[in-house]
Amino acid sequence: MDRTFVMVKPDGVARGLIGEMVSRFEKKGLRLVAARLEKLPEKRVMEQYREHLEKPFFPSLRHYITSGPVFLMVWEGKSAVTVVRALVGATNPAEAAPGTIRGDFALDIGRNVIHASDSPESAKREIALHFTQEDLCSYKRVDEAVLYE
Repeated sequence: MDRTFVMVKPDGVARGLIGEMVSRFEKKGLRLVAARLEKLPEKRVMEQYREHLEKPFFPSLRHYITSGPVFLMVWEGKSAVTVVRALVGATNPAEAAPGTIRGDFALDIGRNVIHASDSPESAKREIALHFTQEDLCSYKRVDEAVLYE
């Protein structure tokens, strides 16, 4: 099974969308193996968004992502990164298909309610940044026999 990292951003938390998002991933058949609500410390924000540090939008991104609590999650399942990215939708909500999380709940790229790892490598890095091995729970869903061949 593959794992991926997902974060409900401060606007998604403030709008009460955590349950809706968790429900969509669970209904798809993914397994939630770790979750935590917290306000991100500056050090982890800098590491989470390290590829954007020199970009002109980074100061506003840093302000936004530290403006309130986020909901951090690790999801597990076959092709988890690809499956979650499809459920989340395009980064720019104006391009996100209806039925995706961003397509249904976001209007602006700067307030797009959710982050999801874009590759298995990013998922591994982001999971390790926010969770320890001890934080990750292992279990089987009762419906796994009908989810996978």
